[in-house]
Amino acid sequence: MKVLLFNGSTRKNGCVHRALSEVAAALAQDGVQTEILQMGNNAIWDCMGCDYCHNGGNGRCVHEDVANEWLEKIEEADGFIFGSPVYFAHPTGQFLALLDRLFYAGGEHFRFKPGASIVTARRAGTTASIDVLNKYFTDACMPVVSATYWNMVHGTQPEEIEQDLEGLQTMRNLGHNMAWMLKCLEAGREKGVALPAMEEAQWTNFVR
Repeated sequence: MKVLLFNGSTRKNGCVHRALSEVAAALAQDGVQTEILQMGNNAIWDCMGCDYCHNGGNGRCVHEDVANEWLEKIEEADGFIFGSPVYFAHPTGQFLALLDRLFYAGGEHFRFKPGASIVTARRAGTTASIDVLNKYFTDACMPVVSATYWNMVHGTQPEEIEQDLEGLQTMRNLGHNMAWMLKCLEAGREKGVALPAMEEAQWTNFVR
């Protein structure tokens, strides 16, 4: 089993990386492989709605950047954790642009795989940011993994995160809960529990 942890910060070793590392350590304790993926500080394209990914693109985006690198890894992963700093009570714009493309191009590879979000902030905007990220999971038919509080840590630098003992504990509990859910899903597969059958999509527009 493997979980991908996505760092939606432009800072490679900042607060988000510190929080994701705490989750990854808990997952490793429970025998789950992890990989932290860094968005970086290069320009990120928005989704253009060109539908190339579904028409000739074989599930890949027309823009050649980190999105396609991540899509290859997403296909083989079993669970996902997305982390972002809070900007103006919201996840970063770059990260949301990237997630729009990942979930549009590779939505089928997220389906029925557990997901969770974590955020870091100096002070406020955390729960609003978590709400934004969690909407990707519920749209993609993913089980959402919870912890023992909202998945957040506070601080402006990684060393300040160390003082948020409750936040770091929440990160560890999230990792253990993710590992537990993955093992439950694996046990279900071994017992022959089939995934739910998906109905054909029905699109309803409200403009008449």
